[in-house]
Amino acid sequence: MPTVAIDVRHVADFGYGTYIRNLVRTMAELERELQFILIAKPGGASELGALPGNFRFVEYPREDSARRENVAFPWFIRGLGADLTHIPLNRVPVFMPRPYVVTIHDMSSLVFDYGDDPPDRLHLWKFRRGLTRAARVIAVSGATRRDVLNLMNLPSEHVRQIYNALDPGFLAIETDQRKRQEVLDRYQIDYPYLLYAGSVNPRKNVARIVEALALLRQDLVDHPRYKDLRLVIIGGQMSKYPALRRAVHQSRVNDSVRFLGFVKRDELKVFYQSAEAFVFPSLYEGFGLPPLEAMALGTPVVTSGVSSLPEVVGDAAMIVKPENVFDIARGVREVLTDDRLRADLIARGHEQVKRFSWYDTARQVLETYRDVLAKR
Repeated sequence: MPTVAIDVRHVADFGYGTYIRNLVRTMAELERELQFILIAKPGGASELGALPGNFRFVEYPREDSARRENVAFPWFIRGLGADLTHIPLNRVPVFMPRPYVVTIHDMSSLVFDYGDDPPDRLHLWKFRRGLTRAARVIAVSGATRRDVLNLMNLPSEHVRQIYNALDPGFLAIETDQRKRQEVLDRYQIDYPYLLYAGSVNPRKNVARIVEALALLRQDLVDHPRYKDLRLVIIGGQMSKYPALRRAVHQSRVNDSVRFLGFVKRDELKVFYQSAEAFVFPSLYEGFGLPPLEAMALGTPVVTSGVSSLPEVVGDAAMIVKPENVFDIARGVREVLTDDRLRADLIARGHEQVKRFSWYDTARQVLETYRDVLAKR
């Protein structure tokens, strides 16, 4: 039977790892004919647990970011004798042997970070080469697919949209009322709060949440519940983006904003469940998993109507203009103070998350493999 090699070296990562773990585990439930070779870092097999006999691991110790991997990893792949390789993120080595499939999670490095200096031109060349030589490109949303087609000038049949889904392992974490109170007490949270969770780079637009909070605290100064409303920000790399802390200082909400950095997954679930609203006015998302996580846990969502977010949240979130602080504040205020709207968004959110399933994702990825293998 045909053999598919999958690069799972990022299986322990927060974002890419969610994709790899759930895709592989679900394909292992569905597929018994194809043979799979999983290329893992030493010890990486433990992240995926027990798999059926048509899955086997091989170890590859080096990272995919080193320049020599443009030659070394392709040489390793040729030695495996696989009929097809799946690269689950766009780090395709220059000399990658064909055929291969690559998954694109977003195009932010080109939409936001690309310039005209030599390193950026090299990045663009490698990015385009990796996609144009692929037998098929998987885009995780319709918006990402459009970006790939527009920016890379690829034929439409070359790029297939296959959605991501929620991590069932995250949702299955036990967080009863006692556990929730323990976590909130540990962080000394005894006030109503808005939540943001994710990266804090500028395109996530977190500074405007801070500015919107300043407006809301003025509007709700006499509100019986929300007069002490605060903002909890969960995410790493705070030190890389000093503009965010400046926004807190300039908006005069120093005592109302908590930066928690990274937290454990069970604690993150508690923060979702206990928030008054999840606010996510991102300027660009390849898929946008955090709003779905909030919906699944019964928290109303305020988010922007750009890139992939309208696909992900449907009619189950309050949509705001991400560049307009007053509109963000308006959206949050309506969600907080309109009980009927709030209940409606929570109910719709529970229905919206059902649209995304790893079984659907895995079936479509397996179809993609078979389409490519049939054309060899």
